[in-house]
Amino acid sequence: MDFNHLLFDTNGLIPAIIQDAITGRVLMLGWMNAESLALTQRSGEVWFYSRSRQELWHKGATSGNVLRVRELRVDCDNDTLLVRAEPAGPTCHTGRESCFWQNLEEQLLLDAPSASFLDELAGIIQLRHNDMPAGSYTARLFRAGRHKIAQKVGEEGLEVALAGVVQNDDRLIDESADLLLHLLVLLNERNLSLDAVLGRLSERHKARVTAENLEQQEPKL
Repeated sequence: MDFNHLLFDTNGLIPAIIQDAITGRVLMLGWMNAESLALTQRSGEVWFYSRSRQELWHKGATSGNVLRVRELRVDCDNDTLLVRAEPAGPTCHTGRESCFWQNLEEQLLLDAPSASFLDELAGIIQLRHNDMPAGSYTARLFRAGRHKIAQKVGEEGLEVALAGVVQNDDRLIDESADLLLHLLVLLNERNLSLDAVLGRLSERHKARVTAENLEQQEPKL
């Protein structure tokens, strides 16, 4: 594979920004050399070059949290890569979905933009599942087990339906928030991700658009 157009640095490396292909969230920054980039293209999973260990690094080879490549891009200066990928699990070694979870004062960021907050919340739920802290409602749900979590999802779904019919807007918003929280807990308990749900919605949308386009192209009799 010819990478002559890419501007590797003096150490033969190029930065690679990893972005979630479904949510658009930036997950991490790594470094690639020509060999790791070729492996990434060939295998369909992200490989880096570890500057500290001075060796190739298959992301997720140990943890199982691989990054499945969906698209490779290069910036206008040919000196930075953008890898759009679907993560099989948390990307950060801390167990969080993204490595960018703190501000410059090293404080945990919880006030993410509303469009990405479900992703942040899924990461928090994963931490609760990992740590099972005392006093945590989410940890208490995990201790109660799958059937109890599923029961709560059903209860919250019913409350959303009732609020939608006979209660005010604030109540509907509150009940909807409760439903989303418990649904994320259930998905996590089943080792499923929010990305998987969003991916399915994306697949359905693409299939629907394709079908509509084909219908429009059919000759009219």
